Amino acid sequence: MTEHYFSADPGVPFERESFTAELWGHPLTLNTGSGVFSRGHLDHATAVLFRELEPPVQGQFLDLGCGYGVIGLAIARAVPLANVTGVDVNERALLLANDNARAAGLDSRFVACLPEQVPGNQVFDEIWSNPPIRIGKEALHELLLAWLPRLAPGGRMVMVVGKNLGADSLQRWLTEQGWPTERLASSKGFRVLETRRG
Repeated sequence: MTEHYFSADPGVPFERESFTAELWGHPLTLNTGSGVFSRGHLDHATAVLFRELEPPVQGQFLDLGCGYGVIGLAIARAVPLANVTGVDVNERALLLANDNARAAGLDSRFVACLPEQVPGNQVFDEIWSNPPIRIGKEALHELLLAWLPRLAPGGRMVMVVGKNLGADSLQRWLTEQGWPTERLASSKGFRVLETRRG
């Protein structure tokens, strides 16, 4: 059976590989690993997200499906008044994300954990995500509807989704569910979507 990066405990041997990227003008060195999405490089979709959007302003942020932590750590590095929670089901990804936070000196403002470890009453000003589209449409819809209500009033979620992976239908579906969603940018086959809480 093929192992996926969204497995809770990937069975492939754990081999680390690091790379350095400049994100919003700040260099960040990140450890990645086998069994975790985008080993050894910044994936194309997340690169589009950084290129098309400015960093957010201060607040409480959620990095949904954080992997090794690249989006959340970039926010923590670029936004001194940001506190970021990363969530993922992949325990290897969580280990890497928290190691990366410590190595970057950002562990006082970034923590990665399992979804069930986030306090039930915690709300977020913004959710950022390169969501795990390949878990399937039904599971993805369930994931988004679980976390979007955790947005503070006036909050927003931004995510990057491949056009060929259903970005436009996802935009329509979210709007139909009462979560107005607009396309902020389109680049290299990816859409950057913004979902607002009224």
